Amino acid sequence: MTNFSFGTSMTLMRRTAPFLVFRMLVYFGIAVAYVLVTGIGAGIGWGIGAFGDAEFRAGATFWGGGIGFGATAAVLYFLREYILYMVKAGHIAVMVEYLDGRDLPEGRGQIAHAQAVVKERFGQANVLFGLDQLVRGVLRAITGLVEGLASLLPIPALDGLMRVMRAFLKVAVGLIDEVILAYLIRNNSQNPWSDSRDALVLYGQNARPLLVNAAVIALVSYILAFLVFLVMLAPAAAVVYAIPGAWSAGGFVFAILFAWAVKAAVIEPFAVACLLQAYFKLIEGQTPNPDWVAKLDSVSNKFRKLGQRASDWATGPSGAAEADPGRGA
Repeated sequence: MTNFSFGTSMTLMRRTAPFLVFRMLVYFGIAVAYVLVTGIGAGIGWGIGAFGDAEFRAGATFWGGGIGFGATAAVLYFLREYILYMVKAGHIAVMVEYLDGRDLPEGRGQIAHAQAVVKERFGQANVLFGLDQLVRGVLRAITGLVEGLASLLPIPALDGLMRVMRAFLKVAVGLIDEVILAYLIRNNSQNPWSDSRDALVLYGQNARPLLVNAAVIALVSYILAFLVFLVMLAPAAAVVYAIPGAWSAGGFVFAILFAWAVKAAVIEPFAVACLLQAYFKLIEGQTPNPDWVAKLDSVSNKFRKLGQRASDWATGPSGAAEADPGRGA
């Protein structure tokens, strides 16, 4: 049913332990930032609330915490390019090298090595970010094609099954875009825009088995994340106990936040390691099918944009980097 080994993925996590530690520092740092700034905002609101009655103080505390939470989210939104470039792509780079049987540096040297590989392949962070946005758009189009084909099959209760599958596929697409980046790194891409088209076509040719693998991986990932959430309820409640007023009921929110940090730092790379194995195994020996190229050109504006960026890349990476990923599938 699946084309990957959980054992191999566990070994991959162990061999890339320096990156796991790096991811933990980054994502738990984000979680702590949310908690601290939310707490500071709630504290300021609580202080301002001293000028009014109890109801006014409760409202001021709540809005102070909400503003702190929102401000943190806004800052992190603008840092998402850096996180993709420095954390996710770097970890993928060392995963690919290990799967190909290459020796990996130990300790902090592994992180520096991975970042050098990413910089060599993609140049600046905005190139990788723009590429990733286009790839995600094409993946959604491919998923839509697969769903459309399934809807034509005369299978009873298929609609209900597809609704369940669609929920998992939305999660799975978030993993598969990282697999496309892995393809570019593995093939020593000199034109990431052009090679990403090939990687997407190969994905389209193997969409059904890959989506089955991705759905299984996504299900396991979210079961693990839910268990982590349950474990995190107690420490989250302890943290918010120190926050005054209305935010003392925020343990549920912070438990979700801490569970997200564990998911992003540990569970997500494990899932990607599984999917990398499946993708590389399924596409082995294959070449992009011209029929799939034509099909994606006809249904996905972003696939066509990848072709345009590939042409721009020939004139220099800066030209492609400045291009807007655009809207539409």
